[in-house]
Amino acid sequence: MTHRPGWIELDGVDNMRDVGGLPTSGGGTVVSGRLIRSDNLQELPPASVRHLVDDLGVTDVVDLRTVVEVAKEGDGPMVTEPGVRIHHHTLYTEDTAETGIPAGERKLPWESDRNLGTAAEATPRREDRREERHDAYWSTHYLGYLDRRPDSVVAALRAIGGADGAVLVHCAAGKDRTGTVIGLALLVVGVTPEAVVADFAASAERVPRILERLARHPAYAANLEGKTVAQQEPRAETMRLLVDALEREGGAEAWLLRQGWTAEDTRRLRAKLLEPTEPTDSQSPPA
Repeated sequence: MTHRPGWIELDGVDNMRDVGGLPTSGGGTVVSGRLIRSDNLQELPPASVRHLVDDLGVTDVVDLRTVVEVAKEGDGPMVTEPGVRIHHHTLYTEDTAETGIPAGERKLPWESDRNLGTAAEATPRREDRREERHDAYWSTHYLGYLDRRPDSVVAALRAIGGADGAVLVHCAAGKDRTGTVIGLALLVVGVTPEAVVADFAASAERVPRILERLARHPAYAANLEGKTVAQQEPRAETMRLLVDALEREGGAEAWLLRQGWTAEDTRRLRAKLLEPTEPTDSQSPPA
């Protein structure tokens, strides 16, 4: 049976969905209403904020935007909610508030990366070769998040596992940084790789709307000039390459354990996202 994305249609966002219902290898499913993924929250009107907090029970927001983005765009409307905790975890090492140049005056971190844009700008003669370059480029970029900021990845996953209510994870488009962190969370709790890949690729249908919205924001407008939907589209094969790379490292949980993650962290994350009948201790390696 094919899982249908749990889209949450709210004014102010284009790529918000509940990952509940995704199947695990043990025959269970991720519980709905526990983990939500999204694009930028800056345009959420008050009614949408109230729906997230009062109706969906969001108590924690994991903001994966960079320090520069937050400085240029602002903290967002959820930060004023007294019952909501904001966890900010940038995935770029060069992105810090400790610099002589104010964050709001600096370039976005990926604009200074020499490797960015090579796959998107290249135009190989064969269509399949272009797609291969696209997938290799983006999967390598996602692995760069893990290499650069394993501390932020671990902290983001701990925020998900430790939340009292629903957790909302977002970045700008809700497909790359959010897709990487959500993918790791799902793999750790035992969601099948096929379902993780499908969830990642589901954002593709929203990319035109995402780009249109972000192009209205000063922080992203210049960087998006000339970029096409095809260049920014999340493809299933991209996430498959990332999953395969993690498998070569022993799996997502094994990689996390080498970064300071613990068996208790795994137990807590599984207890948060899975039904009570799902195993939460027997699958965890000793700390």
